[in-house]
Amino acid sequence: QPVFALNLVGFPSERLDREILREIMRGGMEKMAEAGVSVAGGHSIDDVDIKYGFAVTGLVHPDRVLTKQGARVGDAVVITKSLGTGIISTALKAGMADASDVAAITRIMESLNKTASEIICTVGVHACTDITGFGLIGHSLEVARASNKAICLNAARIPVLNNALEYAARGLVPGGAHNNREFYESRVEYKKDIPPELRDLLYDPQTSGGLLITVAVQKHKDLMQKFSEKGLTAVTVGEVLEGPAGHIYVTT
Repeated sequence: QPVFALNLVGFPSERLDREILREIMRGGMEKMAEAGVSVAGGHSIDDVDIKYGFAVTGLVHPDRVLTKQGARVGDAVVITKSLGTGIISTALKAGMADASDVAAITRIMESLNKTASEIICTVGVHACTDITGFGLIGHSLEVARASNKAICLNAARIPVLNNALEYAARGLVPGGAHNNREFYESRVEYKKDIPPELRDLLYDPQTSGGLLITVAVQKHKDLMQKFSEKGLTAVTVGEVLEGPAGHIYVTT
């Protein structure tokens, strides 16, 4: 439960209009208000590039900490946001992204995980992490290794942002995805023929990605129903297997 935060700002004040900084900070304050967090001040420096974020202080009961190491055999693997923000951002930088796709990734990146986290705490799940810079494969591997289990992902079930696969097929894939693939693919076994653009998506680094959850089959229906009631994306994309530990299988 976040309680208060401090702004952390780096901004090239001699090169860019300060109105840009004002708008960045306004957006940040709006998100903090949405999250129920008080902003107590902060620190700013003149910097070559724009940097903006928060140092957040929160509370958690020591008996209710969710970690990556609790996944159990038979758990369903659920993710709460569609993938492809890295690929579409790369298309945007190349000047090749449709405005509707840019609007879609903006909406998904500005969506908090607050409600989703409240739901999983209410239902009770075994393991949880977020999908960010290491992509779906990287963060799934973190859970598999920490839990001493394997995870099977069904690539056909993965929710994908509109046109992300088309951009990937055109080579608009961020360098981070290539780095992730180079680092993690030795621990991935493809059970079916996965198209190259879909493989790229599996390693796509996400900005403000959703949650990756493993939940017991007995609680899965309740979890999905509560997500649906709140109008949130939640898709079952795989299951936890006995082993080999720290291994990912990808099928369709």
